[in-house]
Amino acid sequence: MRAEDVLSRYEALINRHDFDVLLPLISEEAIFWFNDGSHSGLAEIRKAFEETWRKFPLERYWLEDRCWLAMGEGAAGCIYRFCWQTTRDGRVLSGGGRGTTLLRAEAGTWRIVHEHLSQFPK
Repeated sequence: MRAEDVLSRYEALINRHDFDVLLPLISEEAIFWFNDGSHSGLAEIRKAFEETWRKFPLERYWLEDRCWLAMGEGAAGCIYRFCWQTTRDGRVLSGGGRGTTLLRAEAGTWRIVHEHLSQFPK
């Protein structure tokens, strides 16, 4: 699977709200940076995802405007606009921001080693 395929698969699987299906796509050494903090390693990343899914069980997440800035044999990097939508207390909520995902080839398989999501500057 190519780096682009891994990011597409990640985008599709994240909406299942089941971290176990994401495990094969994320490096054990991954570091994710979100507005609410930094999360190192699979246990911390799992906790961050599962807390979000508990708060927003109907959340849907997707990526737009992908731009691959680097693509090599061992590493690849993509920037994009991320979007989300959910329903809470009968109201539709939505938002998004900008994101960066870095992938690394590990034993012949592409894995996400870093994700950084943040709000758009004001």
